[in-house]
Order: sequence, then C-alpha cells, then structure tokens
Amino acid sequence: YFAGLGCGTLAVLEQNEAGIVLLRSFDWNDGLFDVTWSENNEHVLVTCSGDGSLQIWDIAKTKGPLQVYKEHTLEAYSVDWSQTRGEQLVVSGSWDQTAKLWDPAVGKSLCTFKGHEGVIYSTIWSPHIPGCFASASGDQTLRIWDMKAPGVKLVIPAHQAEILSCDWCKYDENLLVTGAVDCSLKGWDLRNVRQPVFILLGHTYAIRRVKFSPFHATLLASCSYDFTVRFWDFSKPNPLLETVEHHTEFTCGLDLSLHNRGQV
Repeated sequence: YFAGLGCGTLAVLEQNEAGIVLLRSFDWNDGLFDVTWSENNEHVLVTCSGDGSLQIWDIAKTKGPLQVYKEHTLEAYSVDWSQTRGEQLVVSGSWDQTAKLWDPAVGKSLCTFKGHEGVIYSTIWSPHIPGCFASASGDQTLRIWDMKAPGVKLVIPAHQAEILSCDWCKYDENLLVTGAVDCSLKGWDLRNVRQPVFILLGHTYAIRRVKFSPFHATLLASCSYDFTVRFWDFSKPNPLLETVEHHTEFTCGLDLSLHNRGQV
C-alpha cells in the first residue's frame, strides 16, 4: 500500500425489481476505507479516507463532497454516525492512534480521544448509551469512551493480537464482540472484563469485520481474510451456524439489514 496512489469511489446502490443498480457514484483522490449513513437525513453519508480526511456527501447532488474535514494526520480508517436519538454526532478512528468526535454542522472536530498505543481500526457508537463509543486497535485493546469525560473509561486487553473490528450487541448494553488477527471472536461483558463471555473459533485468517444482528440478541456475522462470511449464535453449544464461501478474495466488510431480517 502506498499513500496517495490510487483513488476512491463512493458507490450508492439501490435494489429494485431489476436487481441492484448504481444510483450515484462519487470519486475521491484517495482510498475510501469506511462509510456511514446519516441518521437524520436519508440523502447524506460520511466517508473517511487514506489522506486522513472525512467527507460528507449528499446523494441528491451530483457533485461532492459537501464538506471535507482534514484533521487526522494518518489514514482515517473508521467512521460511525451515532445511533441514539440524543445527538447527531460522528466518531472517526485513525491510524494516528486518535479518535475524533464531529458534529456535521460544525466545521471542526469537537474533541480528540487519545490513549491507544497502536492504530485504531474500528470506532463504533453504543446503540444504547448516548455519547458512549468503543474502539478497537492494533495495540490489542478494546477501549470504551464517554464523550462527556476526558480519557478512556475502560481498557480491555481483549486479544494477544491486533483487533480489527468490534460491535455492540443491540439487546444488551453491556455486551460487545471483538474480532482479531488471531482468527477469534470474543464477547465481552463490561461489568466483568476479566475473561470473555464467549469465544468463537473457525476462521482461518484475520477477522476483518463483525456485526451483531439487529433482530436476534445472540446472533452475529463475521467476515475474514479467509474469504468467508460466517454466521454464529453464541448461545448454542455449536455456535457456528453457517459458512458462506462465495467470495474469491479477502472479505473486508459486511453489515446486516435493519429492514429485511434475512438480508446481509
């Protein structure tokens, strides 16, 4: 990977009777690493890129972006829009080892969160607790932050490997999952982080993304550099429900539909 070489494209797709069609396409002069939809405007989304910047796009407009926020000093790798109705805020995580908090209506970051000793790969808002987010890092820790308090709230040495992804359970405000380069998924109860509440094994290469189901409290999905997508139910004695092997390259991202129970 060479910074500055190659461009990024934001593709906005729509599913209709004809299948999946390209609705809009926007170009950026560096690779785009993550994207999040606005929670208060169906036409707006935010991306983050290899040049350390965040971009705000409006799909109702043909040209873009509406705004660019350039504060991170290295790759901006993660971006997430707050899920609670208490605020309209975006959190970003960067290889510069910081997370930043943004109000899209304000031209600069509201605050910067420091503490990680490695690159940040994932920053995810709690769906339950306003102003609370989690971050996963190459320093082998999962950290919990509160935007109202300076400094880190909780540091969990979750793996003995780089942690590439984390997510919050939609049904239990104390439960998170991490996915790491050690090929394992681990569940963490914030009330007692001495050991994981579950460990899911099966992937054969680093886990790149993990997501809890919006419909089932104990169901989650993960994808990996082993080319597979796997579905798990951590409440079952044999938690691996299904392995999907239709990709022929690294599987880098996935999400579960909030509207269609069976769609990933």
